[in-house]
Amino acid sequence: MGTVIATFVIMLSVVLMMSLGYLIKRKSISGSCGGIGAIGMDKVCDCPEPCDKRKAKMAAEAKMKALQENRII
Repeated sequence: MGTVIATFVIMLSVVLMMSLGYLIKRKSISGSCGGIGAIGMDKVCDCPEPCDKRKAKMAAEAKMKALQENRII
């Protein structure tokens, strides 16, 4: 019974440490294989034309980049 309790406490502490790491760094857990970039794909879908949601995201990113480049201070 002591082994079960010790194992539970260890697993609980590991999960707690992982959640604290996420809360502090705000970085999600990622794999070590490199993801889809490792196989030469730029995006998840292989569509020739991006969807409306993707177009809106790309426009917002371009706007933020332009604002960063043209800011005075």
